[in-house]
Amino acid sequence: MLWLMTMGRRLNGVYAAFMLVAFMMGVAGALQAPTLSLFLSREVGVPPFWVGLFYTVNAIAGIVVSLALARRSDSRGDRRKLIMFCCLMAVGNALLFAFNRHYLTLITCGVMLASMANAAMPQLFALAREYADSSAREVVMFSSVMRAQLSLAWVIGPPLAFMLALNYGFTAMFSIAAVIFAISLMLIALTLPSVARVEQPADVLEKPTGGWKDSNVRILFIASTLMWTCNTMYIIDMPLWISSDLGLPDSLAGILMGTAAGLEIPAMIIAGYYVKHFGKRRMMVTAVAAGVLFYVGLIFFHSHTALLILQLFNAVFIGIVAGIGMLWFQDLMPGRAGAATTLFTNSISTGVILAGIVQGALAQNFGHFSVYWAIAGISLVTLAMTARVKDV
Repeated sequence: MLWLMTMGRRLNGVYAAFMLVAFMMGVAGALQAPTLSLFLSREVGVPPFWVGLFYTVNAIAGIVVSLALARRSDSRGDRRKLIMFCCLMAVGNALLFAFNRHYLTLITCGVMLASMANAAMPQLFALAREYADSSAREVVMFSSVMRAQLSLAWVIGPPLAFMLALNYGFTAMFSIAAVIFAISLMLIALTLPSVARVEQPADVLEKPTGGWKDSNVRILFIASTLMWTCNTMYIIDMPLWISSDLGLPDSLAGILMGTAAGLEIPAMIIAGYYVKHFGKRRMMVTAVAAGVLFYVGLIFFHSHTALLILQLFNAVFIGIVAGIGMLWFQDLMPGRAGAATTLFTNSISTGVILAGIVQGALAQNFGHFSVYWAIAGISLVTLAMTARVKDV
């Protein structure tokens, strides 16, 4: 692993295990997510509105399940065993998509399995945060490098996913994802630690600013939701837009996603290094501003080269938001790593809900191009809201 070599002496065996598990689970997820809209459109045969509806239903179920699991994980039980259970559900979900083409089954059984599977990643990051705190290591840099494993996985995953799906079929692609999740499950069982809960002082637990009652948490949640609404609308629509409207090859979608993910890695590492100097608020505002430039650019520039260049702004946006955004939630909610991380990931899920509805309705009624005007407008609102959250 590239990042294990980079961390060198700073990583012990457990830290290396966290990196490897994050990478493996990231690859498995990156095989499934980029091609889902194409899978539903071409393999299952549903129109754009039903594609968007699937994302929405999946996200709603994910929020409900992850909140329930987060409350339990922060109060009792072994977080490592919970991650193992979620990973097992991910195996079942990948196998269901590999061998089933019935929309009703996928939007019921598939969504149920996916909602439990998707809780694995926030719980993994919560466990990593608790382990880093207990071992007195640098939390921000470790979290940034660990999050970079997901970006590295997305460098490999999307191009591989489109290659497998287009050349060998979706059954082969989803089956490979199931195998990777199974390997991840074994790694978790054999290498990750169980971390004892640290009791928080009463004055910390009683602070109303430690959760949803804090206006900064609420504003950050809404802003983060809108950030991920923009990103998800782009991910859902882009593979279809490229092939149907722009007349570019299907494989370009995977190349664009992989390019952005590759550029996210240095963006995350640099952000993790400089966050102490500039603060989380300034870093996040810079990231969202880059997002605005990216989405506005998509409206006006449609060539192969231009789309690749624009991925630089996309990488700065997602790279910083994905790493620093999660830590911002955790700092605003001290002593509640699981709840804070889950609140961050639920902002992603809520963004998916909005994205599925808006993208599906716009694409079906006004065409794919209208989606990008909507994304640009939402990103401007997001920029204004992010600037209102206090630094920590």
